[in-house]
Amino acid sequence: MKTTTFKRAIIAIAMMLVTAATSWAYEFNFCVNGIYYFNNGDGKTVTVTFKDYNYNTYSGSVVIPSTITYKGTTYSVTRIGGGAFEDCSGLKSVTIPNSVTSIGWSAFENCSKLTSVTIPNSVTSIGHDAFYGTAWYNNQPNGLVYAGKVAYKYKGTMPNNTSITIKDGTLGIAGSAFRDCSGLTSVTIPNSVTSIAIGAFYKCSGLTLVTIGNSVTSIGSEAFSGCSGLTSVTIPNSVTSIGGYAFEYCSGLTSVTIPSSVTSIGSRAFYNCSGLTSVVFNAENCTTMGSLGSYVFDGCSNLTSLTIGENVKTIPSYAFWGCSGLTSVTIPNSVTSIGESAFSSCSSLKTVVFGSGLKEIGSNAFYNWSLVKTFWLPN
Repeated sequence: MKTTTFKRAIIAIAMMLVTAATSWAYEFNFCVNGIYYFNNGDGKTVTVTFKDYNYNTYSGSVVIPSTITYKGTTYSVTRIGGGAFEDCSGLKSVTIPNSVTSIGWSAFENCSKLTSVTIPNSVTSIGHDAFYGTAWYNNQPNGLVYAGKVAYKYKGTMPNNTSITIKDGTLGIAGSAFRDCSGLTSVTIPNSVTSIAIGAFYKCSGLTLVTIGNSVTSIGSEAFSGCSGLTSVTIPNSVTSIGGYAFEYCSGLTSVTIPSSVTSIGSRAFYNCSGLTSVVFNAENCTTMGSLGSYVFDGCSNLTSLTIGENVKTIPSYAFWGCSGLTSVTIPNSVTSIGESAFSSCSSLKTVVFGSGLKEIGSNAFYNWSLVKTFWLPN
């Protein structure tokens, strides 16, 4: 099967699973005035997509409308889906309306004649390789390329010891924007940025300092994966979600604070951060920690200091699984539940001080109860 066909099949299957689970009105895909869409499942919005698994037919100039009407229902067009225009060699220009907020990965990949793209300020998220192989991208000068209000991609070979300040007014950092830019040593992200997409700084091994603006709400999966030189990162209180593997193999990190605003952390977000010795966990209501157990700090064998904030209510399942260097933990009075296997495989843990508010302890929460001395905090 052709690579593009395979990718489209995967995208289509994912869309069908998600949308079919959320709406009986799901339909993939339907055509209005020559453009194909699928229902997002909310009965109000749609995503631009491709014709079928094997080929696209878009060519010339395409103007995407902000709304469409199909079978008597009017929908807002909010997304350009992954692979929507991929390999449309005859496509020359595209106009995207202000209703669109995101452009999926490989959306316009290999549209070799695409020279003109109108991207509105409403777009805050762009997936990796969205414009790879287009004339528009190829005509851009080397350096950081912006697509509308999104920092899309660093083009060319980055010199050693490069510091980048993303310009004010930027709303997002695209997927894989700085992937493998080993010459990047520091980056400053302005307060205007709200999202850092999947793999944005993947394997930027020379990156030592990241300043994240205080409007960022999400840090995507693998966003800083493999940034082995990263020694310091401050996650602002605006962040609500940290994607899976977001900081995996950041072996230079020695400490991290999870702010109170975080409600979701993906699987193995700090996997194998071997230099991590101190964690401050202030996430008050973090109940989502990846799927089937998150193992967020798995492989952080040198983690010896864990401070759980006084307002934390829940310690999620598998949160500190595998932190073999931990010897003692104090659970504050605010905590009412400790999830399943939360401290499992913490083989050196000998002392746990429980708070007075604790009501529930999940199965296998601790490595070996018989070896753990337990105490209760006073009211």
